[in-house]
Amino acid sequence: MSADRPSVVIVGAGPRGTGLIERIAANAPELYTGSGLDIHLVDPHPPGAGRIWRAAQSPLLWMNSHAEDVTMFTDETVTMTGPVAEGPTLHEWAGIDGRTFADRQLQGAYLSWFHERAVAALPPSVTVHHHPRRALRVSGPREGRQQVWLEGRPRPLPADLVVLALGHLDAELDPEQDELAAYARAHGLLHLPPDFTADTDLSPLAPGEPVLVRGFGLAFVDLMVLLTEGRGGRHEGGTYVPSGREPVLYVGSRRGVPYHSKIGYDWTGDRPPLPRFLGPAEVDALLARPEGFDFRRDVWPLVEKELGFAHYHRLFTVHPERTALDWSVFEEKYAATDDPAGRAALVASAVPDPADRLDLAALDRPLEGVRYGSFDELQEGLRDYVEDDLSRSHDPAYSPDLAVFLGLLSVYGQLVRLGDIGPWWHGFFSYLASGPPGPRLRQMLALSRAGVLKFLGADLTVAAEDGVFRASSPTVPGFSVEARALVEARLPEPTVGRARDPLLRALHADGAAETPEGLLRVDPADGRILDRAGRSHPRRFALGPYTDARTPGAFTRPRTGGPAFRQNDATARATLLFLRELAGRAAA
Repeated sequence: MSADRPSVVIVGAGPRGTGLIERIAANAPELYTGSGLDIHLVDPHPPGAGRIWRAAQSPLLWMNSHAEDVTMFTDETVTMTGPVAEGPTLHEWAGIDGRTFADRQLQGAYLSWFHERAVAALPPSVTVHHHPRRALRVSGPREGRQQVWLEGRPRPLPADLVVLALGHLDAELDPEQDELAAYARAHGLLHLPPDFTADTDLSPLAPGEPVLVRGFGLAFVDLMVLLTEGRGGRHEGGTYVPSGREPVLYVGSRRGVPYHSKIGYDWTGDRPPLPRFLGPAEVDALLARPEGFDFRRDVWPLVEKELGFAHYHRLFTVHPERTALDWSVFEEKYAATDDPAGRAALVASAVPDPADRLDLAALDRPLEGVRYGSFDELQEGLRDYVEDDLSRSHDPAYSPDLAVFLGLLSVYGQLVRLGDIGPWWHGFFSYLASGPPGPRLRQMLALSRAGVLKFLGADLTVAAEDGVFRASSPTVPGFSVEARALVEARLPEPTVGRARDPLLRALHADGAAETPEGLLRVDPADGRILDRAGRSHPRRFALGPYTDARTPGAFTRPRTGGPAFRQNDATARATLLFLRELAGRAAA
């Protein structure tokens, strides 16, 4: 390593940072003509797996995707300038059934192998150095070399370019969480704020004690597993056999229901021709509006129409006996109707069974306006809801649901270009498209029947009063439950201003721009960090969920376009072009 050699510092060596290295290797033969390059990977966790997929975690924790649906390799469906470099999916690499929900340790091994392969594909003149430390700050002039300061190292790493690929972040408590934590300290209660469940010390949650849990997504599933099987309980068929060491979990959320089950059958036949109503032209038109756009007013109607098209294309072409019009007639009328009420009337006349109609509002809030007469009735009602979800998600007769999933992926790939559109869409997407494996929901039912898990309902409120935490929901009017422990089962919000990461906090203080929702603003073309005047930094880039160009994931389903791959390619090419220009100036 020489101070005179060109150098790139990538902060974050997990899937995103490793994916960037793969794209640098793929594009280097075309774009890089320098005599040498040092790539510095800065991450206290192992390269490839990073923090989330590291080997040092419970083998009980699974991925929430089938092994055949996980890849780190580009394919012909990714819209990018660089070359495609295909490779095996997780199930092909591991030699396991494609329908397996692999544990995270196995995914970490796949990522580590991918990292080694990506590094090996770099030109011989490129050297990769791993620094198992935290990055503290970046300094340096806009037009000059940068310095990346590392924890426990007195001298900085010199960098011609810096790329932040930090992944998910820890965050300081928001005002509500701060008040709850202070109340817990004052009254001898236990409050576990939003965190990565695998990293949380759950030992203070005592056996048999009631625990309030707010959040019903994937963080809750991890919590559920670690406090049941992780404490010696076991599932035998559809029955849970307790160990006696489990607390009693009372769980609720805004929706009051778990995320939808992963679909348990394969796609057959032709896919819906997407995008149809929300594609590049529509996004270009939204971006060109001088007055800007509003998500609910201007974007959501296009999303709704696109998802409906995917749903009805599948229904009419595969299950015509459940429709009352020819597809060609319906498609023409559907395309011509922009009014939601008019579209609803068209659907009602053409699709006789309401169960075959797409109702996104009902999907989003299934307990809206629903009231139960007692807490026990709610338990039965929620078990029936989960049973119905499992039945539908594993029955190909409802394959329009899978078409909607493909529509969601298509829509997300387009919305990435719009920047920060608020948190609602990301949550809605995750709830419908990124839910738990079906077996996890079956375990949830078994735990409910065993009395270890109890449902609280929708629009959950938690009050800190009378020396306890008290939870209630309008789903069961007049009912509440008290506990001395409260767990916030969700990830910290990816806000720049409240991030615990010192590097991001320093960038924020140094003038990096953030959106109203607190995400780091970047140039959607190549990921360069924007300042508060809207200028892109020539030498600093950022990729990941804390930016306003966040994507569904760092790896994705094969042959679905992978917007993260597209971003990695654009950033890699911008990096190599910058270094080539720098080398040319030096030679001149």
